[in-house]
Amino acid sequence: MKKIGFLNFGHWTDSPHSQVRSASDTLLQSIDLAVAAEELGADGAYFRVHHFARQLASPFPLLAAVGARTSRIEIGTGVIDMRYENPLYMAEDAGSADLISGGRLQLGISRGSPEQVIEGWRYFGYAPAEGEDQADMARRHTEVLLQVLEGEGFAQPNPRPMFPNPPGLLRIEPHSPGLRERIWWGAASDATARWAAEKGMHLMSSTLKADETGEPFHVQQRKQIEVYREAWMEAGHEGEPRVSVSRSIMPITTDMDRAYFGHEGSSSDQFGQIEANLRAVFGKTYAAEPDVLVKELADDEAVAAADTLLLTVPNQLGVDYNAHILESVLTDVAPDLGWR
Repeated sequence: MKKIGFLNFGHWTDSPHSQVRSASDTLLQSIDLAVAAEELGADGAYFRVHHFARQLASPFPLLAAVGARTSRIEIGTGVIDMRYENPLYMAEDAGSADLISGGRLQLGISRGSPEQVIEGWRYFGYAPAEGEDQADMARRHTEVLLQVLEGEGFAQPNPRPMFPNPPGLLRIEPHSPGLRERIWWGAASDATARWAAEKGMHLMSSTLKADETGEPFHVQQRKQIEVYREAWMEAGHEGEPRVSVSRSIMPITTDMDRAYFGHEGSSSDQFGQIEANLRAVFGKTYAAEPDVLVKELADDEAVAAADTLLLTVPNQLGVDYNAHILESVLTDVAPDLGWR
């Protein structure tokens, strides 16, 4: 069995060709798609976070709303940029959303990707400490978050509080037991995958990875997963770590599918520079008839190595069409690959 969910970036535009023309549309349709995915038997509803963009941003109101409308499906992010986060306030928000969902939150976080504005995190009130860069700051925020999610008291209580306190030091409330074990790190490189394992976080690997060997994307990603699992074992953590990979998979079963994605059949890996010091490899889009997809995906080494597959969805095509894509993958592709 492989867990299968969707990953929604939540794009919106006022174009007449888009089914998602406002922030309200993308939020409400994200909830509806999560409900539809649960009804179809999918395992996860995940949402991307980008600031200063016409996409999904502050995730916790959306996660709480999805949690209140569903009962089984995992609810997550892929990923929250920790350069922008106050880890204590984030722990409160995450604890609340997790409790509303009954402990179904799977929180994906990371150093972040190139953003819409220059050093956008500065507008949020954050700056690297002396001797840090922005990646160091993100990891520092992450380590504080992981610590406070443990639920141990650390704050000195007021001797004359407004309300009675329990004995001892106080912790962040509300505290959701078990959430600390459901934090994932979005790693672009082998080194950050190793760091995630050392910190006891699960691994999220996207459709983009740092190009470290020049090999095909899925091969580099599979090797990254191996590095991560070895580091997890060396760190001596209990339990099995989870690993997710993201893919664009478009089964072509209707004329509409062919009109939208028929031209993607010749897609291949791409290499490019996304930051001054980061050359990346981008995974291809899988778009073909189900029997062809089964053969192609059987050769994807990273998908085979992961326990969770997140399907990136073209959300601007609307809830009904995206539910159709999910259903096609779940019924026409996944069983023949042994995922179901």
